[in-house]
Amino acid sequence: MLKRILLIAVIFQFSACSELQQVISQLPNTGITNEQIAGGLKEALNNGITNQVTKLSAENGFYNNELTRILLPEELQKVDNTLRSIGLSKLADEGIKVLNRAAEDAVGEAIPIFVDAIKGMTFADAKNILLGENNAATQYLQTATSDTLYQKFNPIIANSFQKVGADQIWTNLITKYNSLPLTNDVNPDLTDYVTGEALKGVYEMVEVEELNIRTKVGSRSSDLLKKVFALQD
Repeated sequence: MLKRILLIAVIFQFSACSELQQVISQLPNTGITNEQIAGGLKEALNNGITNQVTKLSAENGFYNNELTRILLPEELQKVDNTLRSIGLSKLADEGIKVLNRAAEDAVGEAIPIFVDAIKGMTFADAKNILLGENNAATQYLQTATSDTLYQKFNPIIANSFQKVGADQIWTNLITKYNSLPLTNDVNPDLTDYVTGEALKGVYEMVEVEELNIRTKVGSRSSDLLKKVFALQD
């Protein structure tokens, strides 16, 4: 075991693929190639998308998931609390649901962007991910896609607000709040806020799947995943 750990440590220090392959070939009983390592990491990320992210696009995919449910921004929490205190809980609940519904509409746009990022993964990327932190693959995906996803998500969420009536609901909700005595008027940028929260939820679900694959042998659904992630066990 010590020998194996030392060999893996050596692998991490090599940057040239040819040198890295030479060291990998010395690992006992691996029989694993550069292409297999990269393929295993790509498969893991694809599983994260297939098994987790697509769930978010379903009705209530965000709202019914405690990890990803979008709550109100801090400046609107007082709106929610005040409305509930005067018997308008149903209106407050509906306001939260339409925020989550808008995020669900946007998630479908993430899939092709993720696929492109995964296809572009190099062996050097895969090596760093494999021997990195438990969320290294998620971090890679976040770095590679967050800017593009924001640009995709933002207009979709803005349009979704109109489609599901969120703009009307929130106009009504905030108007009621602002008309109450002893309250300060609020007018937050909900489109930007929900876009950020939607992105956060997407990456959280990828991380869930990555952690499962890294820590639970039973979650490695193919021989390739079992072979590749055995290197980091």
